[in-house]
Amino acid sequence: MELRIEAADLPGRECGAGPGFPGYRDIHVAVQRRGRPAELLDPHPGDAPRARWSLECEAKRLPDGAVDITGRYVQGGPGGRFVYLSWVAGGAGARSLFRRAKLLLAAVDPVTVEEAMAGGLLVARLGLTDVKGHPLCAAVRPPLVTWSAGG
Repeated sequence: MELRIEAADLPGRECGAGPGFPGYRDIHVAVQRRGRPAELLDPHPGDAPRARWSLECEAKRLPDGAVDITGRYVQGGPGGRFVYLSWVAGGAGARSLFRRAKLLLAAVDPVTVEEAMAGGLLVARLGLTDVKGHPLCAAVRPPLVTWSAGG
């Protein structure tokens, strides 16, 4: 199964300092590989009009009937799977992680998961700027992300 992440509304290449936030320059967002936090898939600049990632996954039914989605970029254990969108700052050789958004697969409606298993495609659509104008972070659930099966 393919897990496609389609993001829009990126926050820009810089975000200024504020209370409790030091500010960062040359911001990029990428998908973090499981077990390898420094390995980032397809970094997109923070001022890109959109970002898109396609992740190869496996969806299998567990004995209790639930569906478990796994893959190289899927983090966590059964019942708590997620994908990290990692925000990094600095040039290509000196990027440092400063924030992550956690796309919670457990928040996908079971009917949508079933349809995605049948069709081979699960799609997440979301904006990547939070209410303060900073890069989106923390746990991301609907309505911040819209999950669908197929294109």
